[in-house]
Amino acid sequence: MSENSREIRVVNIERLEARKYKATSLESGASLEFGQGEGLLTPVELLLAAIAGCSSIDVDVATTRRSEPEKFEVKASGYKVTEDSASRMEDIHLGFDLKFPDTEEGRKAAGMIQRIVKLSHDKYCTVSRTVELGAVVQSEVID
Repeated sequence: MSENSREIRVVNIERLEARKYKATSLESGASLEFGQGEGLLTPVELLLAAIAGCSSIDVDVATTRRSEPEKFEVKASGYKVTEDSASRMEDIHLGFDLKFPDTEEGRKAAGMIQRIVKLSHDKYCTVSRTVELGAVVQSEVID
């Protein structure tokens, strides 16, 4: 039996100064600053971070049930293209660089990586699945 659910997620963006903004989760209250300038991730970099972060959590949760990693790094890259004055990203790639101890538990964790990365991509990572499948984005001006 298939289980369906629909839960709203809301993030508020506040302008702090020219080209600097703060995103705040209305659910948890967590926030981060972003924008254009020194020490700030751009929105495109945040998109890459969100895709990599989502899959990283999936892989981390599954593998660390067996063993703590000695190395856990994920590199997200993609090309920003402009066509007819419109920008978008394409050819987004995630590279997982993980290393586990040479123990029975570590080898079990390492043996799970390929399967968990694929499951994250195909089923669990909300962010990459949304990017690949597409979602309607509506913008409006609130009076």
